[in-house]
Amino acid sequence: MTEDVRVYVEETLGQRREIVGPTDMGLTLMELLKANEYDIQATCGGMALCGTCHIEVLAGPALDEPSDDELAMLESLPVMSQGSRLSCQIRLTERLDGLVLRLMPQNT
Repeated sequence: MTEDVRVYVEETLGQRREIVGPTDMGLTLMELLKANEYDIQATCGGMALCGTCHIEVLAGPALDEPSDDELAMLESLPVMSQGSRLSCQIRLTERLDGLVLRLMPQNT
């Protein structure tokens, strides 16, 4: 049985768009965002090397801690917040249901 996850993207202050993705295909949050026509370069192809998929988690369920590689890339970006993550490093699972995020400006 396929479970879908619902993620909310804050596009402007107070305006949120719901996007839905399957949890049985091994997709990342970055792939879901790209499939929904968000402009994410993903220059490194999801290897946590470029930071072009930088998002800010605003609300929702707790995520797994970022890896050392993800933290190193986030710390190299000119803008980082408490909720900063690389969407390429977050797998779509049922636990993400209800996540609220905002795309960060391109930092490269």
